[in-house]
Amino acid sequence: MRLIRYTIPAVILAAFLFAVRVGAITYGFVDTTNAFSNTGAFIVKAPSGRIFPICSGTLIAPDVFLTASHCTLFFEQDLAPEGYVAFVSLDNPIPFGNLTSPSTTLVTVTQVVSNPGYNAAQSDSGDIAVLLVDPSQTQGIPAAPLPAAGLLDSLARQNGLKGTVYTAVGYGLQNRVVGGGTPFFEDRNPVPRMYAFSSFNSLNPGYLRLSMNPATGDGGTCFGDSGGPNFLNVNGTRTLVAITITGDSVCRATNVVYRLDTASARAFLAPYVALP
Repeated sequence: MRLIRYTIPAVILAAFLFAVRVGAITYGFVDTTNAFSNTGAFIVKAPSGRIFPICSGTLIAPDVFLTASHCTLFFEQDLAPEGYVAFVSLDNPIPFGNLTSPSTTLVTVTQVVSNPGYNAAQSDSGDIAVLLVDPSQTQGIPAAPLPAAGLLDSLARQNGLKGTVYTAVGYGLQNRVVGGGTPFFEDRNPVPRMYAFSSFNSLNPGYLRLSMNPATGDGGTCFGDSGGPNFLNVNGTRTLVAITITGDSVCRATNVVYRLDTASARAFLAPYVALP
């Protein structure tokens, strides 16, 4: 739900964080078995050569990496003019900032595609984007399956959403630490790929709302997880049904995720990937 990391130069980061609420995995688990190998980080490389993960995302075709438009627009409008270059990394973990390593695999981004329909509407913001990447660098990584049209509406009509559990994955901040002073967000470096389980809260035409309250056994996302996947097991297939967009500022209550089964999301994706 929350985007950029504080290790990017402060003037750039501050402008972004106050402009949009964004998305790290909290109360979750490190992906030690590489179960989510198609989930990666949207990386920017500074003119200094240091890299910074700014958002998360998912490989949905060998040459298509799905993320959020508020991530890509921040890159296009604020970072690219300062000389930053876009990449994707599917490594786990990823050292960044002053730990930047030449051994990190950086997948070349050939085109950044923000959604021209991105807007401030609460019903359907169109907050979806893709990074087109070099497919020769993603060989052997399975693309994440996308949902059929209207999947979540169909489940809702059958009362099939009650009790469903979603798996959020990303490279964001790991925890909000409280007690013993001013609360702060844990930001590991190297940053691991993490996952957490969130339960269904509500559905509207453009979004799912998911509980990530640790008091009820849920986990979720935080700054740095924007654009990352939320998977649902559909007939035995781990299906990418939504992407992380926003949530509460302390990363403990609600994850708001953008649906991928809607007509508007599918219309944006159709030129770039085969849809079920």
